[in-house]
Amino acid sequence: MKFTLAERIKKLPPYLFAEIDRKKQEKIDQGVDVIDLGVGDPDMPTPEPIVEAAKKALEKPENHRYPSYVGMMAFREAVARWYKKRFGVELDPSQEVITLIGSKEGIAHFPLAFVDKGDVVICPDPAYPVYSIGTLFAGGEVYKVPLLEKNNFLPDIDSIPEEVVKRAKIIWINYPNNPTSAKATKDFYKRLVDWAKKNNIIIASDFAYSEIYTGEEKPISILEIEGAKDVVIEFHSLSKTYNMTGWRIGMAVGNRELISALGKVKTNIDSGQFQVVQEAGIVALELGEDVVDGIRKTYKERKKAMIEALESAGLEIYKSDFTFYLWIKVPEGFTSAQFVAKLLDEAGIVCTPGNGFGEYGEGYFRISLTVPTDRLLEAAERISRLKL
Repeated sequence: MKFTLAERIKKLPPYLFAEIDRKKQEKIDQGVDVIDLGVGDPDMPTPEPIVEAAKKALEKPENHRYPSYVGMMAFREAVARWYKKRFGVELDPSQEVITLIGSKEGIAHFPLAFVDKGDVVICPDPAYPVYSIGTLFAGGEVYKVPLLEKNNFLPDIDSIPEEVVKRAKIIWINYPNNPTSAKATKDFYKRLVDWAKKNNIIIASDFAYSEIYTGEEKPISILEIEGAKDVVIEFHSLSKTYNMTGWRIGMAVGNRELISALGKVKTNIDSGQFQVVQEAGIVALELGEDVVDGIRKTYKERKKAMIEALESAGLEIYKSDFTFYLWIKVPEGFTSAQFVAKLLDEAGIVCTPGNGFGEYGEGYFRISLTVPTDRLLEAAERISRLKL
């Protein structure tokens, strides 16, 4: 029997990180000692108070039933308190906060609420692939706006053609940025909010890396900009901040109409996040800064060691105090894919090719600092032996 895939699936390239996993497993099966610097999956354990909270919550019979579609009010209140304390942003937990089964779920589902066939979604390039994938699933068209190093990896919104702007429903932004590690400025956010209001376009902000910084400067939320809540929905996650990637807990906050529309999608697709995980999430959001500072300190040490080692090997790195990624130019004479293949084949190192995040990622590759420092330095030593 022959089954025909839907067109929306046929249009999709292989999911970047699933393909990387496949190639990595091939090498492991061959007996290679592989160092995986590909996926941004923290190697440090979830802080103990969060784990203990989940254990206690698991014993409550009321948590074994269907949860709320939009999330426990107690979790949404914790999110609102955290946003107020961290960013000075006031949120109504009943209408301006929704619980997500990880931010990826919300990001993928959001276009379904607003995008019809023929509508355009403006996506950065290079970028997390799900912005485009969610658009295609909703039947929309993707317009890629390049993120260039000469512009500090910020999109040039003035370069977007007028005919695209007229058809656009959403623009995606992501700062601190994956994969480049760039930051956004308050001036950029102000200009973007004014532009979005003028053109009646939703700003969807992916803010998953807000707490992963290694300098004194803290990332700002676009919701800190006056009037931003008129046009902004911001997606956030506990995954990176608290080493909770497997727990699948996140939130979206911002404009109540946008939150309500996402909630309507979710009520028809999923049945909400397990309350045990939400109770653990409340404890995470109420932890003191000491816990997160310790995590940041580890990334700072790893970043410093890896930059020194890679620069000694002759590689050129985009310097940033944000995220746990390094965005690195490939040596002359290689494409992104060729160099990453060389690293895997000759050094047993998994990295992510820049063009896997979009055509404007060509010429770069990404390293994730989510492995112990000794393995990072081993990877750097292997790279140096390649004599690039």
